[in-house]
Amino acid sequence: MRLLLLSAIWGASFLFMRMIAPTLGALPTAFFRVLLGAVGLGLTLAALHLRWNFKEKFRATLVLGVINSGIPFLMYSMAARILPAGYSAILNATTPLMGVVLGALFFSEKLTRNRVAGVLLGFAGVALLVDTGPVTATHHVLLGAGACLIATACYGAAGFLTKRWISERGGLDSKLVAFGSQVGATLCLLPVFAYSATINPPASWGGGELWAAIGALGLICTAFAYILYFKLIADIGPIKSLTVTFLIPPFGVLWGFLFLNEPLSWGYLFSGGLIGLAVWMVLRKNNSNNLVNAAKLTSKLAQE
Repeated sequence: MRLLLLSAIWGASFLFMRMIAPTLGALPTAFFRVLLGAVGLGLTLAALHLRWNFKEKFRATLVLGVINSGIPFLMYSMAARILPAGYSAILNATTPLMGVVLGALFFSEKLTRNRVAGVLLGFAGVALLVDTGPVTATHHVLLGAGACLIATACYGAAGFLTKRWISERGGLDSKLVAFGSQVGATLCLLPVFAYSATINPPASWGGGELWAAIGALGLICTAFAYILYFKLIADIGPIKSLTVTFLIPPFGVLWGFLFLNEPLSWGYLFSGGLIGLAVWMVLRKNNSNNLVNAAKLTSKLAQE
């Protein structure tokens, strides 16, 4: 039930971004998400009386926040101005595939036939989604899909960097990593947001419904979701927790259909199926533990 709840929450993040970004813009959407995520996690740590001992890894968590939250959330917010929520949710599932590519290019990860076939199959699924989905494949749609793939590439890189900067240096409480990362993302986006809001503010700052969506995006889809995810890893292990990757896209499509009247399409089913099969191929148990460890440390945490 908790795994389904987490999938529903992360799937809803694409719904909320789709509600917010067309009105406020991509940058304010991403900034308020990480700001509220940091506030929510900070209050949680205080309530748990957890000692804020980062073991000289605070700077590392800040940089990880830029890579794992700041840039991806901004990219997804940009995509939300163009793409239906279901598109972004399905493309989010390519995170492990990006991990394979980046691992082979920059982190000395071994490529197996299963991984190569999975990556090729996954990108075939991306192409099928763009070509057969309910939105015409225009230049803007391609840009939106590209923004989602940049986000998943950041998630893939963040997994390996977390392993290198945190796990291999003695480890750190996952809640502190999550909090530090949201602080880092907030500090990264703050000056850009402040400049943008001063020079070119949004035409409208929205009403109560929009700010309720912002609150849900930051506090529930970010702060609470991180806590739930790490609790799942502790209770059922990282491999079973990774099945959230397969469950987020259906919820993303469902919420978009129910609340935004986004059209359904057979393209969702076929492209999502191909990407899901590709993810299964690269995360199979006979692949190296390094890939699994890197994948579990990324977050789809999504936004994934």
